[in-house]
Amino acid sequence: MNCLTLLLSVSIVSACSSGSSGTSEPGSTAGSEETGQEEKVTFSYFNAAAGKDKNTNETTIGKIFEEQTGVNFKMEHLVGDENTKIGTFIASNEYPDVLVPGASIDKLLDAGAFIPLNDLIDEYGPNIKRVYEPYYNLMKAEDGNIYFLPLSAVVGDYISAPNIEQGAFWIQRRVLKEAGYPDIKTFDDYLALIRDYVSKHPEEDLTGYLSLTTQDKFFAFTNAPMHLAGYPNDGGVIIDMETHQANDYADDDITKRYLQELNKLNSEGLFDKSSFVDNYDQYLAKLASGKVLGFFDYRWQAGQAMNNLREAGNDDLEYMALPIVYDESIKDQYLDPPSFVNNRGVGISVSAKDPVRIIKYFNNLLTDENQVLSNWGIEGETYSIDENGRFYRTEEQIEKTNADAFRESYGFKYFEYSWPRYGNGSSLPDGNSVGAGRQPEVAQMSYSEGDKKLLEEYDIASFSQLFADPDDRPWYPAWSIQIEQGSPSQIFTQKKSDLQRKYFPQLVLANPSDFESLWGEYVTEFNKLGAADYEQLITEEVAKKIAVVEGQ
Repeated sequence: MNCLTLLLSVSIVSACSSGSSGTSEPGSTAGSEETGQEEKVTFSYFNAAAGKDKNTNETTIGKIFEEQTGVNFKMEHLVGDENTKIGTFIASNEYPDVLVPGASIDKLLDAGAFIPLNDLIDEYGPNIKRVYEPYYNLMKAEDGNIYFLPLSAVVGDYISAPNIEQGAFWIQRRVLKEAGYPDIKTFDDYLALIRDYVSKHPEEDLTGYLSLTTQDKFFAFTNAPMHLAGYPNDGGVIIDMETHQANDYADDDITKRYLQELNKLNSEGLFDKSSFVDNYDQYLAKLASGKVLGFFDYRWQAGQAMNNLREAGNDDLEYMALPIVYDESIKDQYLDPPSFVNNRGVGISVSAKDPVRIIKYFNNLLTDENQVLSNWGIEGETYSIDENGRFYRTEEQIEKTNADAFRESYGFKYFEYSWPRYGNGSSLPDGNSVGAGRQPEVAQMSYSEGDKKLLEEYDIASFSQLFADPDDRPWYPAWSIQIEQGSPSQIFTQKKSDLQRKYFPQLVLANPSDFESLWGEYVTEFNKLGAADYEQLITEEVAKKIAVVEGQ
């Protein structure tokens, strides 16, 4: 039995080899007899994302971490509006011990809600330093302090995802099957497929196209035009590859074209009008119903519905990701390049009872063994190792680890993200992927007969091979640029969002004869918001990030 197996199977802190691999460094919590003797403690943890509240020690993984460190976290997740919840914290000046905010992170920083981590890392965080030090220039605030740990620090050699984890235009597999598995590249061809299938199955009460527009996920609707135009997810802007100038595309032809196509679909009865009023659960339920033929979204956001469809066992009702663009001449850019997102992360609040114990816990997470535990689980239970040292999962293990209830009880649902971690695409010193989903052996083993049929028909070995390789973008993603709360640029983005929420439903649901006049009205209102200053700010910040990344 190797050292890793012993650690994970017996659930104790082992004396595995230390050193540059990050298995256990001097001063880290892992392997510390002193830490093991410390009294157990529970800290509060707030995550501004939807989820089920739970103690970490009520999960298999979290219980092991408690045995290693003596620390448990009482996790609370967002219910309702994030800004309202965060505003309550700020008004009372009382915070959970640990905070993982979303877009409200700037408000928390402005309110002084986080403590600086620099000294804590220097004294108690050798693993934290090993993982994050290459990114320090991107993490430090203007005062030189590090207030939170981002969740995207790539460790080791970068490994691309074999399957689509990000955005795509999704199509139900039965549509491709009936059409003879055609090569679909343009939006016109994609919509033609949907129209043709619905016309041949009028009795099935099908939805041609569905959109997600709920309050905190409206980007799933507004981001589609930039992807169709051949750009990755830089947020509400597109960045010119030559000049690096930022352009807000909210009033561009690429946005008009998308809305007008949806307007046509709606007039034909093929667009789900409830897209503009459904909540997130209703959206997922519709995807899982098998009645929706096409939609645009990010895999991580629609994943629950897709997993439910897989568990139901009808391959025809599952979806395939397509790299749809407006015109054949456009190179798609759906796959993310390697990136570091520096405006999101996990921080320790000023209300924290014992920051030292918390930073030690974070440090303990950032060993190779515990990153394996967080992502792969325990050898023999949720993954296996072949004679060459390669990690893989059997069909039974894949089925088990894909089940939502198991992922929750085991802890994958909590520990794969939202904690200090090796970022997506990271690898271990032995070449294995940190993330199980990026391990080629897991991808191949996880393919169903329906998957294999699609791969064969499209002459690809994995689904991401249908997509173009990402171009190098040292600033990526632009949406990670921090914009000061209350600044003209922040006010612009809020007003833009409000304007789009007002006009975009009207534009899609209007009589086609009214579309042009409504669009003109929208553009007139948009031009009053002053996009130029915002675009200039993003352009300047992109230039700064490029300079930092390239060491200038």
